[in-house]
Amino acid sequence: MSVLSAVPFLKPVHVRSPRSPPGGQRRHTLPASEFRCLSPEDAVSVFEIEREAFISVSGDCPLHLDEIRHFLNLCPELSLGWFEEGRLVAFIIGSLWDQERLSQAALTLHRPRGSAVHIHVLAVHRGCRQQGKGSILMWRYLQYLRGLPAARRALLMCQGFLVPFYQKCGFRALGPCAVTVGDLSFVEMEHAVRGHAFLRRNSGC
Repeated sequence: MSVLSAVPFLKPVHVRSPRSPPGGQRRHTLPASEFRCLSPEDAVSVFEIEREAFISVSGDCPLHLDEIRHFLNLCPELSLGWFEEGRLVAFIIGSLWDQERLSQAALTLHRPRGSAVHIHVLAVHRGCRQQGKGSILMWRYLQYLRGLPAARRALLMCQGFLVPFYQKCGFRALGPCAVTVGDLSFVEMEHAVRGHAFLRRNSGC
């Protein structure tokens, strides 16, 4: 389950820092950005961003602090954080799932032998929204998944108003999701990744 404003899908653009002015003094540099997998030490920062993003929308969070730590201990390689000058500004947390569609159990389980990556949450810090960061981070994440041999597809559940955003990111709607949270219902969405072809090429099939 994920929340962000429906902003256009953008690919990352590499921008060079301004040249130093005469005398060698650099007046300004762009913030350094880093994309990396999250660790359990990042859990509190993750939860603070998630709580602020979701409480105002749905009254609850997809993952509570202990569940964030749970997934970051079990499968940190399925997470991705965007850091600017060492500060977390956006993140995705995922786990593996071993069924065709999501079920209630998918909210808390990691299936190590699964071939579907369940994207539990994507959130952006409130001071960094409306800048296309959610789209860029999702693009980065999907590119990253294509390098993981086990990943054949990505699954997520979202509320109806977010469907156009994820469609712009390349997801297709599978229909109503079997998972409910309180009174909320969701649409399940899917994105194919290259892991499927990689497995066929390397399995002798």
